[in-house]
Amino acid sequence: MNKLQLYRLLVAQQQIKNARHPMFDKNRFMKILMWFMMLYYAAILVFLGSFLPLALRGVYPGVAAFHVLDGFLVWLLIVDFYARLSLQETPVQQIRPYRLLPLRRSFLMNIYLLRSGFSIGNVFWWFMLVPFGAIGVLPLLGWGSFFLWLMGWLLVCVANGFWYLFCRALCMKNLLWILLPLAVHGGLVALMLLPDKNPLDMPCTRLMYGYANGNILYIMCTLGIIFLLYHANYTLQMSMAYNEVAKKEDVELKSATQMNYLNRWGALGEYLKMEVKLRMRNSQVRMTFLIGISFILFFSIVQYFSDVYSGAFMTSFICLYDYIVLGLMTLVSIMCFEGNYMDGLMARRESIYALLRAKYYFNTSILVFPLLIVLPLIVTGKASLWMHLGYMSMTAGLLYPMIFQMAVYNNSTLPLNQKITGKQGNTMQQIIGMSALFLPIGIEKILVLLLGNVWGYVMLMAIGAAGMATHRIWLRNIYNRFMARRYVNMDGFRASRNT
Repeated sequence: MNKLQLYRLLVAQQQIKNARHPMFDKNRFMKILMWFMMLYYAAILVFLGSFLPLALRGVYPGVAAFHVLDGFLVWLLIVDFYARLSLQETPVQQIRPYRLLPLRRSFLMNIYLLRSGFSIGNVFWWFMLVPFGAIGVLPLLGWGSFFLWLMGWLLVCVANGFWYLFCRALCMKNLLWILLPLAVHGGLVALMLLPDKNPLDMPCTRLMYGYANGNILYIMCTLGIIFLLYHANYTLQMSMAYNEVAKKEDVELKSATQMNYLNRWGALGEYLKMEVKLRMRNSQVRMTFLIGISFILFFSIVQYFSDVYSGAFMTSFICLYDYIVLGLMTLVSIMCFEGNYMDGLMARRESIYALLRAKYYFNTSILVFPLLIVLPLIVTGKASLWMHLGYMSMTAGLLYPMIFQMAVYNNSTLPLNQKITGKQGNTMQQIIGMSALFLPIGIEKILVLLLGNVWGYVMLMAIGAAGMATHRIWLRNIYNRFMARRYVNMDGFRASRNT
């Protein structure tokens, strides 16, 4: 079998893998919903692409609308970077099923690195750029420049994709590397906002105008950057894949934390200890927890020093994000980490119920951390106390009960420490996560519109309080449904434990 035939086989297997995904095979509604959400966001971009040329035409006298959009290049790349977090896998995650086969790992890495870097997702922004260019670029510069302008946007998105892959691989190797993209993006945001005039506006405009005019120097420099990022990704991810597959790791002796103060609650206290140690001892869970804290700090710092997120929607979204992110990053895959030792948990009567209670109490208690982080914003008047109390209560009383329903259906074991080639979440988990991020905003807007700012948030607090007061009832319901299908779930945990 030559390399071309092997490439075609790998592509065909990837398509079969997507078509045979359990969530698609068993739940047609999820498949339809996923396509609906993709079409929904595409429609939003098409609307923006049709509306922005008219809106930006008169922003600066004598400046074309597409020049104004080109000046926002850095902002769009930052949004594109973080939009890839839940949509794009690193190549080492994709070569995992083939690591024991007699195939050259370098060939597999090149194939999946090229497919990841030049994926069809890079042209998703074209839903906005094509109508925008048809209105704002084509009448002024013609078909050739219009096409080259689109190709220029594609090149910078490809470079941004390889930059994302590099940063994500580094973060999986060591969580401290998360400071690299945060420092770069934070520095760019500060550079664009703090001076009276954005110093990156004109360079971005010249770059995109150079693409439109076919400037070979700009194109070659961009291709050179893409090649350097590709080589950096290849070198880094090959070494990390080898270290993880070979189980190469540094062993560090740590003292055991007893937490004897939890012994007074008996079995519930033991499961609370397990929740704490799950985040302290296991690198995969610890990494997600610290990433959530980092994002809360990042958004809080930006809100403190800038008004870039002062819009009504972004204020509500960031407020909700502050409280839901810590629980969402682990609860959407609830029971998946416990799948590593599910047989032991099932040995005792109602141990799962005690585990669910411990998870709820722990995740509810850590909601105080976001409140402490945003306290300076509340004191200085940059954030509403009523809004934060409303979203904190609704997270504990409405969103957590919704996310906890995944405990009944999750039946795939996630590795506790395997970071690079570990399994990822399924589509249903992603849909539940997206619903938890956007559904409460609609509820908040409706209540505030009907009852006003204060009483609308009081109603959110009342909804949350009702969910918290009845937590034993809905947790017992989840436990009963879990036990009704325990054999199906345990088969899934065992089958996926070592695959």
